[in-house]
Amino acid sequence: MQLQQLAYFVAVAETRHFTQAAERMRVAQPSLSKQIKALEAELGAPLFSRARGNVTLTPAGEALLPLARRMLADAETARSEIGELAGLRRGRVRLGATPSLCSGLLADALARFHHAYPGIELFVEEGGSRDLVRTLARGQLDLALIIMPLQTDDPSLVTEEILRENLVVVSPSTPHVRKPYLRIEELRGRPMVMFRRGYDLREATISACRQAGFEPRFAVEGGEMDAVLRFVEAGLGVALVPSMVLDGRPGLTGTPLAPPGLRRTIAIAHRKDVEPTRAAQAFRSTLLFFLAEAAHDGSLPQGLDLITKS
Repeated sequence: MQLQQLAYFVAVAETRHFTQAAERMRVAQPSLSKQIKALEAELGAPLFSRARGNVTLTPAGEALLPLARRMLADAETARSEIGELAGLRRGRVRLGATPSLCSGLLADALARFHHAYPGIELFVEEGGSRDLVRTLARGQLDLALIIMPLQTDDPSLVTEEILRENLVVVSPSTPHVRKPYLRIEELRGRPMVMFRRGYDLREATISACRQAGFEPRFAVEGGEMDAVLRFVEAGLGVALVPSMVLDGRPGLTGTPLAPPGLRRTIAIAHRKDVEPTRAAQAFRSTLLFFLAEAAHDGSLPQGLDLITKS
């Protein structure tokens, strides 16, 4: 007994016509009739009565019909499930992320995903949130980790807030006693290392200084994250950065801002009008599980808090 034979049987049972059934199944009518006869021989009973040109089900056909429909449905479910599994053996995830995330916890999350789905290709684009949103809107990314609130008029964007991070004033490490915190006003007149235009941290720094009543003084500007941190190490000035980027940099010290401090919200985004691929959905699930585990065991980078759903 073959699934194809059962499909032909159901088609004839539903149309009560061999020619119409053959057209539905896109097969020659003699071939369909031959397969029905083979199925009847296999089962040892006629399935259709063809008296006076009318096609009706025999008692054996009546008994087989619900079973055949169920077997065909189960076979389709199996194809779908296996197809989805195969889809996670191959494919790609195109992920955008801000530089602080790329140099922070994202590497460990990507490593976990790669271990679980080694056949999925990973493409990571590093950039500011505005740049990433534009790339996402053009369909060149599947997901993006961006900073909120987001200045965009794109109504098709879906965002899910997942993390909050503290910003700190980074300076070269010194043997002197460090202050427990700095007030933003203490940055007035101090040389600062500033990120390039389009960087979320550039806008956050300028906005915080202006709210405190002064314009920041730039000693050097235009760098990416690694360059900015290296410029600070060299003594060119201080910078406002997420605390998590200081892990593994003993030459730098991060000083929190005075309460309530300065915090940013990180969200994972995708287009509303395009369903993320199964590979992208699997990465989202892997990332959220990784973050929940890290929050539970206390291994989240310093200054990073998981946003729990109520």
